[in-house]
Amino acid sequence: MALEMTTRDMLARLVAFPTVSSDSNLDCVAFIRDWLAGWGVESHLVYNPEGNKANLYATVGPRVEGGVVLSGHTDVVPVEGQAWTSDPFTLTERDGKLFGRGTCDMKGFDAAVLAAVPAMVRGGLKRPVHIALSYDEEVGCQGAPSMVDEMAHTIPAPSAVIVGEPSMMKAVVGHKGGLSWFTEVRGKSVHSSRIDTGVSAVMTAARLVTWLDDALQANRERADPSNPFAPPYTTIHCGTINGGTATNIVSASCRFVTEVRALPQEDALEVKNRFERFVREVIEPKMKAIAPESGVDIIARAAVRGLAPEENGAAEALVRRITGDNERSFVSYGTEAGIFQSAGWSSVICGPGDIAQAHQADEYITIEQLAAIDGFMHGLIAELSD
Repeated sequence: MALEMTTRDMLARLVAFPTVSSDSNLDCVAFIRDWLAGWGVESHLVYNPEGNKANLYATVGPRVEGGVVLSGHTDVVPVEGQAWTSDPFTLTERDGKLFGRGTCDMKGFDAAVLAAVPAMVRGGLKRPVHIALSYDEEVGCQGAPSMVDEMAHTIPAPSAVIVGEPSMMKAVVGHKGGLSWFTEVRGKSVHSSRIDTGVSAVMTAARLVTWLDDALQANRERADPSNPFAPPYTTIHCGTINGGTATNIVSASCRFVTEVRALPQEDALEVKNRFERFVREVIEPKMKAIAPESGVDIIARAAVRGLAPEENGAAEALVRRITGDNERSFVSYGTEAGIFQSAGWSSVICGPGDIAQAHQADEYITIEQLAAIDGFMHGLIAELSD
């Protein structure tokens, strides 16, 4: 048997791995795999096509139906350009808070799950715990689909999935779906004094961004204020735009990224389809009339399934029994919960920490919230051992 670790000790180990989404997570996964093996738990890896990242899943307890999946992700967002007051990859305590990249989103949850493995092994589980840790959640939930697909064919059907994204240990029963894409505008570069013979990629992109903003405003105007999401409508956002060379040169290229966060009952793809029709039917013909080689490329980036509220959902009921939380909470950020739900498994979000701390400089989780997730894990083990 391996030596036991507290959740805080485990969190320090996990934070020390700089698993930024642009880099490999294999060192972190190897540590987790060794930890599980030390307690007699076999784990399985599902690699990305390049082989430099991996999802990990494992089962603790008997291989019977009715278990619970505990889902987390191993990747974190970058720290470049952020004003940290301590090393982001060294767990640091100040004023009852534990600082470090990923402490809140979501290595605090991962640490609690892994630190509880010895108690699971000794607890006489009658139904299993399935641990599921993904890669590349932060860049569009790219790792989880392949893992969930394999799990659906290899583990006994679980009764519930708990995705431990930061929710202050509240039961979150719904979140918006997400879709994002790149738009690359190809213009014709000429001297700005003869703009009539060129096609400005920047000015064309501006028209497209304005179209997206108009679509956002239309969603806002027809929003149902009783909708539980904040805001109560599908949002459309352009986060970055880059293009152009100089003041007196008509720009040859411009690129921007668009993100749609759709209410569960709406289809984010419908926004993209309308956008593309506007491009093909209104924008491109005018561009090509001047320069046939000009045009607009629309390139898929990421898609995240929404989490739909369930009627009498087993996952929601389980979380409420353990936490005593009786509110129905909804969030606008995306998670992997919808991916598990699409596999036919009842899913809910419940994890430690406040989403307001995620992705920030000096990201932290409170010691109080770590204690709360530890208590939750004890309750879950008791539930599955009954």
